[in-house]
Amino acid sequence: MIDPELAARIDEQDKKLELIKQSVDKIRQYLFWTFMAGVITFILPLIGLAIVIPYYLNTIGSLQAGW
Repeated sequence: MIDPELAARIDEQDKKLELIKQSVDKIRQYLFWTFMAGVITFILPLIGLAIVIPYYLNTIGSLQAGW
């Protein structure tokens, strides 16, 4: 029913599509972990600042109250 040449071309395209899928999955993982690293490097300093700034302001306020 199916021409052997056509069947061979379809098989070849299936192999190429599988390689493309693997490549896309690797890219998706890379982008995910890059995004997570960016979030971590942005969010953790913000959390640190949320803790340090009140302490710093309290220290500055207590120094000024003594004058």
